[in-house]
Amino acid sequence: MDKQEFVSRLAVKNNSKMLMLIMDGLGGVPEIGGKTELEAANTPNMDMIAKASDLGQSVPVIPGVTPGSGPGHLGLFGYDPIKYQIGRGILEALGVGVEVSEKDVVARGNFATFKDGIVVDRRAGRPATEENVKVCEFINSRISEIDGIKVHVFPGKEHRFVLKLTGDGLEDKLTDADPQRVGEPVMYAEALDQGSEKTAKIVNEFITRVAKLLNGKEKISGCLLRGFSNYPNIPKFPEIYKIRSAAIATYPMYKGLAKLVGMDVLDVPAVEGEMETIKSEIKVLKDNYDNYDFFYFHVKHTDSYGEDSNFMAKMNVIEIVDKVIPEIMSVKFDVLAITGDHSTPTLMGGHSWHPVPLLLRSKYSRYGLSKAFNEKECARGSLGTIEARDLMSFLLANALRLEKYGA
Repeated sequence: MDKQEFVSRLAVKNNSKMLMLIMDGLGGVPEIGGKTELEAANTPNMDMIAKASDLGQSVPVIPGVTPGSGPGHLGLFGYDPIKYQIGRGILEALGVGVEVSEKDVVARGNFATFKDGIVVDRRAGRPATEENVKVCEFINSRISEIDGIKVHVFPGKEHRFVLKLTGDGLEDKLTDADPQRVGEPVMYAEALDQGSEKTAKIVNEFITRVAKLLNGKEKISGCLLRGFSNYPNIPKFPEIYKIRSAAIATYPMYKGLAKLVGMDVLDVPAVEGEMETIKSEIKVLKDNYDNYDFFYFHVKHTDSYGEDSNFMAKMNVIEIVDKVIPEIMSVKFDVLAITGDHSTPTLMGGHSWHPVPLLLRSKYSRYGLSKAFNEKECARGSLGTIEARDLMSFLLANALRLEKYGA
């Protein structure tokens, strides 16, 4: 029996309300002025809450391992991210509303800029979503089948899209066709077992054909693929924890992840601007407050700007979140967690293995031990350093949703 199964046996229902606020890629390392992005940000509201909260830090997978967003979130939802290895493709596919069956393999795609066989921009300059849609339509009009396998691409946001392959004999044990950094040659997928060789052949032919179709384009001139996935079998979050759960997110992958574990994904009206987007999410939170026990509330661009190595922009997103904290707190949750799914230091321009800052607030917190919400304070906080998958146990305990174990 793993931890999640054990906690499930102790879980009980009551009327308490829980909020998990995830600032994607929140953690950082000291950079400008010897401070992380969170330490440099002006966050009076989160600092005030920290003084009446338990602080700590979480390890998404195991110490030293850099997680993707999928494993990072699965851990926060109480799943063992090593046991449940889920390709990013299925999360992106479900997030944009793609129907996936047992005959499908899906992958997450990035439109990219190629030059002389070298990847010079993994995100093709972050094109407008409208341009993405047009490029997907163009590809679908030219490539509908490869060696008897149906091929279709679905637009996501900005540079992202989903590739769906449909047919017999498709397996998902492939290496990523993405070098993960610029200045490297265009990569192709390799089969990790004999059963996936057919899929690898189709994928690589698709990459080649797309590059030919888009050859000469200034920005979108090729594609990268990763996270090849069949549809996985995974226990459902609401059933495990006996809670009515909802997800509030704007990016397809995070919607897909929530949908995969059985959360209701609430529709967030699209608006322009970081503050306006978060306020739109807060309105959805308020409008649906009575219908759910647990809310997963996702903020994306702390991670995006971390990957772009833009310290000030990441810091600014943290400050925007802090400004709306009073409005979030006015909704009256019994338990509040503020954390991230992984660290994305701008100094590194990508995900890292560093533990993630964690704040946990309820009326049962051992408050008065911390001065602010940042990496330094969290490293010496009362929760200590925990596995991310233990966070759900803490939330449920503080919500009085776990029975006593043993006599």
